[in-house]
Amino acid sequence: MTRADRATVTSVLVVDDVDLFRTGLSAALARAGFDVIGEAKDAEAAVSAAETLQPELVVLDILMPGVSGLEAVEKVRAVAPHSRVVMLTGSESEEDLLECIKAGARGYLVKDAPFDELARSLDSVAAGGAAISPLMTGKLLDVLSQLLRHQDFTAPRRPGLTGRELEVLQFVARGMTSKAIGHVLFISENTVKNHVRNILDKLGLHSRNEAVLYAVRERLIEL
Repeated sequence: MTRADRATVTSVLVVDDVDLFRTGLSAALARAGFDVIGEAKDAEAAVSAAETLQPELVVLDILMPGVSGLEAVEKVRAVAPHSRVVMLTGSESEEDLLECIKAGARGYLVKDAPFDELARSLDSVAAGGAAISPLMTGKLLDVLSQLLRHQDFTAPRRPGLTGRELEVLQFVARGMTSKAIGHVLFISENTVKNHVRNILDKLGLHSRNEAVLYAVRERLIEL
């Protein structure tokens, strides 16, 4: 089914701090059959617009002045729970990709992709799917492959982690900083960092994101 065949048109909020890019993208999306119901040039305006307009899709950049697009994902989802967030960014960082997925983004697209690819990806997300640019899909598979190679599938599901370490890991998976975790658990930020180091050592991993992926796969935590 094409966009023209649908009974309803997908509503979109476009968020980018570069005026020329934002207005150009909005015009292109409108020509392609999307209903661009609003624009915003920073994350705070995006959250406000999403709350007011309740768009089906929010197309959001990561790198913006003030609050980053990454931080805005959860805020948008909180005020517009039925809106699906798609990151459209110049960042090709695996770290940004994983953080956006963790925050709840349903798409991660790079800005140099052809417009037809972007439109198809937005259609997919609007229909309930997800979309990641081929370049970033390759990077995501590389991360998962590396993680899986490091793991022993015969290992016990709780590889020596203490109750406190499992608590810390749960909060890390929610995207909380060491300082915020310390505040919740009434321990110092340095103590939290020590727990994170111990978790990585015990799991044989190298980053917080790897630990979260491992913990989710092994059902050590619930998201």
